[in-house]
Amino acid sequence: MTTPRLEIRNIIKSFGGRRVVDDVALTVMPGQVTCLLGPSGCGKSTTLRIIAGVDMQDSGTIHVDGKLVCDTITRVPPEGRSIGLMFQDFALFPHLSVAENVGFGLRGSVKTNAARIGELLERVGMTRHLNAYPHELSGGEQQRIALARALAPRPKIMLMDEPFSGLDDRLRDDIRDETLAVLKEEGAGVLLVTHEPHEAMRMADEIALMRDGKIVQRGAPYNIYNAPKDKEAAGFFSDINVIHGTVSGALTDTPFGQFLAPGVPDGTNVDIVIRPQHLKIDFDRAGRGPNPTPSDGTPARGIVQRARFMGNESLVEFKMDFDGSILRAAVPSVFLPKVGTPLWLMIRRDKCFVFAR
Repeated sequence: MTTPRLEIRNIIKSFGGRRVVDDVALTVMPGQVTCLLGPSGCGKSTTLRIIAGVDMQDSGTIHVDGKLVCDTITRVPPEGRSIGLMFQDFALFPHLSVAENVGFGLRGSVKTNAARIGELLERVGMTRHLNAYPHELSGGEQQRIALARALAPRPKIMLMDEPFSGLDDRLRDDIRDETLAVLKEEGAGVLLVTHEPHEAMRMADEIALMRDGKIVQRGAPYNIYNAPKDKEAAGFFSDINVIHGTVSGALTDTPFGQFLAPGVPDGTNVDIVIRPQHLKIDFDRAGRGPNPTPSDGTPARGIVQRARFMGNESLVEFKMDFDGSILRAAVPSVFLPKVGTPLWLMIRRDKCFVFAR
């Protein structure tokens, strides 16, 4: 059985009596990219600093390749943990050339170091900038050099804290893909911190969703997106519609008919969550009544309140006749009905989530 590159067990850290990291545990395997995803202030960066050895946990343990590097008694210093670090500001030394920056942490012979520097600069496409200085490089080029420098000592683990947030949108995706390819080739275990779900979905083999200091859900991007643990988890990855209801006889009434709520006690308030792309408009029967398929259940009428073209889709907002609630539908391409237009809507019941409140 393969030993995890990184394993943290039950890490707790408090500041001023408040737990900012609360019993966090996770593993990262060789070549695996794990994304620690969550809103600002949820404890992601503090967790990363503890793993790096910059901060000390109150309790819990950290293991690298199966070896204990830190508990409340033993503490290997940051430079002895075989951990590479990448941050948003790149932190390149302005007085050193590209080659000198990449080779800064190397301790081998001049010949060995030069070979490693050349190998990494070629891998990140920066060989021609060997003798340049950081101020002569673009943001994307500086990011590539920061990656090469972090990888130069062959760390077993790469910690990345929002490393792409300083890049413009057009460049960011290309740099992320290039970085991911290089990291995979090196075989390091990668722990990436981000608050952007799109970045996590694009880069991660596994996502650990963090909230209020806790990891609330872990899984592959597909699984965590399609089987969220709660309403907040669903809403973190995309816009959502929320239909409120109350359970009676394991059923709750909605504009789209009754929904099953098995195992939920009578009188419990529930939220039925559906993403805008799964709210369907019946174009064939627009304004004249529904023509549903059996799997779509009961149709419901809504009045258009607003319609916006978003580039690859249109977002249409409806006020529902049933209860006056507002629901949003995402429609591929251009669809901009006039305000006040009545339309019949249906939902993908297999794409709905029911959560007790």
